[in-house]
Amino acid sequence: MNSPRPISVVSTFASPSSTSDPTRKPLSLWPGMYHSPVTTALWEARSKIFESLLDPPKDAPPQSQLLTRTPSHSRTTIFYPFSTDFILREQYRDPWNEVRIGILLEDLDALAGTISVKHCSDDDSTTRPLLLVTASVHKIVLKKPICVDIDLKIVASVIWVGRSSIEIQLEVMQSELNVKASSDSVALTANFIFVARDSKTGKAAPINRLSPETEVEKLLFEEAEARNNLRKKKRGGDRREFDHGECKKLEAWLAEGRIFSDMPALADRNSILLKDTRLENSLICQPQQRNIHGRIFGGFLMHRAFELAFSTAYTFAGLVPYFLEVDHVDFLRPVDVGDFLRFKSCVLYTQLDKQDCPLINIEVVAHVTSPEIRSSEVSNTFYFKFTVRPEAKARNNGFKLRNVVPATEEEARHILERMDAEALKSSKQQCVGTILQ
Repeated sequence: MNSPRPISVVSTFASPSSTSDPTRKPLSLWPGMYHSPVTTALWEARSKIFESLLDPPKDAPPQSQLLTRTPSHSRTTIFYPFSTDFILREQYRDPWNEVRIGILLEDLDALAGTISVKHCSDDDSTTRPLLLVTASVHKIVLKKPICVDIDLKIVASVIWVGRSSIEIQLEVMQSELNVKASSDSVALTANFIFVARDSKTGKAAPINRLSPETEVEKLLFEEAEARNNLRKKKRGGDRREFDHGECKKLEAWLAEGRIFSDMPALADRNSILLKDTRLENSLICQPQQRNIHGRIFGGFLMHRAFELAFSTAYTFAGLVPYFLEVDHVDFLRPVDVGDFLRFKSCVLYTQLDKQDCPLINIEVVAHVTSPEIRSSEVSNTFYFKFTVRPEAKARNNGFKLRNVVPATEEEARHILERMDAEALKSSKQQCVGTILQ
């Protein structure tokens, strides 16, 4: 089967809609659309599918028969012609002549959402479409810097399907700088998990099956299946009690934290209280930030969380940080237009065992706040990992990151739980390898 033609991205100042079918409503007039170069290109390419989502038939029945799709059915490639499109390049450029990670996170979410819709669509205009929402981001890992002067592409496809959930894998690819005729190499990988809901009842809905064809597709399916089984096992288990060594570590942290409170002049100058690393910003969610279902676009939330996490790492380290990975994202509840959203960040802990690559672990929590009824609910949790840009560290020979110290038992327990979760992910990867052997 021939690969589908890549979807080319152009700057939003030269929208492709000007050459689209004049009988269709222009993309700029579609309600519930977060506009960016990638979302415009994707929705233009998949306009027939999205039109049915925006204007579903009234009282339509649900999909009656599940179909079997292959990964190639919804596999999509988008292409960024950075080398020739100056305006597009400027829309993505950061101060270090690399691609802005926050905007790229938006693009990844938009592409993953498009692929999930394509896979789950039954191509029947008389049935009501499913409501597909981002449930979590398993991991996003930056493998090398992404230059904004070199053409870029993202290849994405479905790798696993459960009863009502679907996992999308995305690979950002770019050729090496100053290497003639070099092949594209993977610069970033990401895995997004979506869940399907009946658009009328809101209940979990079954989705089309997946039939892997190649050996690579079958391996990816088995790995994702193993990850899903381990996630279920973790959710179903009781909260783990800390062992003796962890309790000793907790006590030591709290003892150090009490010195900061009771004898601040004698506190360790190489440490800092967790509460003193906090930053916060707030916003009112606007209609221009909503997706096709009328909720706030998940990629927009990730972008805002990333910007705050970057700023938190910057003010903590005193040098320009370098993004390494999104460790995990949970979408716990939807965010609506008009919601008062507060993002709160902190440096949760640092890892200083590798002098050449010290790690800064940032937590960002988004709260939907309702002053009228005096309530505040967590909508999203984001975990980012940064280090310090090598060139910035090279200019500061005396650079050294501080340890982060909790001041309360609640903070100490939360740090241990996150460390445990990270260790569990490493063991999961080893366990997946064992299962597949």
